[in-house]
Amino acid sequence: MSRILIAGSTGLVGRHVLERLLADDRFVQVVAPTRRPLAPHPKLSNPIVDYDALPLDAPWWEVDAAISTLGTTLAQAGSREAFRAIDHGYTLAIARAVRDRGATRFGLNSALGANTGSRSFYLRTKGEIEHDIEAIGFVSLVIVRPGLLGGERAEARTAEGIGLFVAKVMGPLLPPKWRISQATRVAAALVDGVAKGLPGRLVVSSEELA
Repeated sequence: MSRILIAGSTGLVGRHVLERLLADDRFVQVVAPTRRPLAPHPKLSNPIVDYDALPLDAPWWEVDAAISTLGTTLAQAGSREAFRAIDHGYTLAIARAVRDRGATRFGLNSALGANTGSRSFYLRTKGEIEHDIEAIGFVSLVIVRPGLLGGERAEARTAEGIGLFVAKVMGPLLPPKWRISQATRVAAALVDGVAKGLPGRLVVSSEELA
């Protein structure tokens, strides 16, 4: 491996993915498109972009692999349309852009319960992006489906905070799939999965992250 792109590098999981990639000798250059500048690093290429108008002709899309940890909540997005634009639209555009430039490996941070037939709009959208990225035809696709994420967020999420508190208290009594998925473990699964590049579709479940 030499060049890899990380989308969503300022989020909870993305920050840990970026940190791992920059410290990993398997990757020579890390491309991290963001809305605002990141701290400089010798291995880091940090194009500043507007995700609503991605420069699809930019040369930095030419990478060997990519990882997407883009994601929001319905409450933060403000509407179903805005949520889908981020979790599905942005992610699919990035996957297509790197595949068109020759990338053969892709890692996707999804969610426990992702399913195209789910009655939950959130989980249905997660299932649809999994399905649509698989259809692009990466040689190696790693999908990580964490449960409730644990870690320090830059912004507070009230409902999620309540859920985390309950999950911490009840943790030992819960089945592994419903326990907290630490962001560091999710990041490790994404980076290691993409680095190994096993052919086909690999799904890492919340049980494996517990």
